Amino acid sequence: MSSELPAEHGADEARIRRFLAIASHDLQSPLRHISMYAEMLLEDLGETIDGEHLQSLKTIRDKAQTAQRLTKTLMGFAAGSPAITITDVDLDATVRDIWAELRAEAEGYSATLKADALPTIRTDATIVGLVLRNVMSNALVHNQSPVRHVTIEAEQDAGAWKIHVTDDGPGIEPGYQVSIFDAFWKTPQADNRTGVGLGLTAARDLLAALGGSIHLDRSGDDGSRFTIVLPAS
Repeated sequence: MSSELPAEHGADEARIRRFLAIASHDLQSPLRHISMYAEMLLEDLGETIDGEHLQSLKTIRDKAQTAQRLTKTLMGFAAGSPAITITDVDLDATVRDIWAELRAEAEGYSATLKADALPTIRTDATIVGLVLRNVMSNALVHNQSPVRHVTIEAEQDAGAWKIHVTDDGPGIEPGYQVSIFDAFWKTPQADNRTGVGLGLTAARDLLAALGGSIHLDRSGDDGSRFTIVLPAS
């Protein structure tokens, strides 16, 4: 049996890499300028503005710098040679920062997060942050409940870290579960869901650069659970 991917799959992969390369390249300049001007304002006004405005400027600078690192990672990924930087990553802090950002972006619903005693692991902070953001965002967006619940747990098993992200959404129909990691694929339901269907595809491919993976553990009427697997160094 041939191990070659279908032609349409290869075409999708090529489209993704072209999109990532162009978008990441074009974002570098404006992000650099945002970071630079925020730094200039901090130097010029840091001693004259109140604490709230000072913190806002620091947040702008820090988020711009984080986005710069992310786009550089995506450019490397698009070129087939992502730059990997292994550091200590506090999963608890990472998850709570992502949750705060997602909640700030979301309107019209309530949501709760349960993420107790998450460990510090050694991995690439940018890649893992992006993967978690995609999976956590899906857990919120693909859920029509008035109150949405997300649980994140981590365990070390057989030389690997396993991070479980569980939601209480409607679940994914069995016939669709084989397609959820396909590029540009979205559940064919008549609702107002947004996005281009690249979140799980990007998560899978970025994790592969770390020697990791992601899979759907289970899905049913009581929700879905995705597991992110990372090497334990």
